[in-house]
Amino acid sequence: MKRTVNTILILILSVGLFNATSNNTVLKGNKIAVIKFETEVIDYGTIEQHSDGARLFTFTNEGDAPLLITNVKTSCGCTVPSYSKAPILPGKTGELNIKYDTKRLGAFTKTITVISNAEGGNKILKIKGNIVASK
Repeated sequence: MKRTVNTILILILSVGLFNATSNNTVLKGNKIAVIKFETEVIDYGTIEQHSDGARLFTFTNEGDAPLLITNVKTSCGCTVPSYSKAPILPGKTGELNIKYDTKRLGAFTKTITVISNAEGGNKILKIKGNIVASK
């Protein structure tokens, strides 16, 4: 009886060890996308009301798999994102256009969350500035 229990335990441990080794081998071979932005914060500085609120975040896929941005969320409706839905191949660059509504007066800080298949999950970007009345 004791021999049977020991044999079963050895068999279970062997199968578990084999599966763990197989999974690690597979994980090491996976290709991943890596998104790298030129800057993660855009400072508008002090600008006049109703001036151009469009700005551009540029990024590169530094990984070895195609990068796919699936969604971009902003912290308020006053910030509108625009981006390519096509995959960004390894080594290539892409752009994320942001348009802030400059009719609002005062200082602002807004976040933009980029949701993609890149390593590390969501990426949070920021825009900030101060809008003064037109002269």
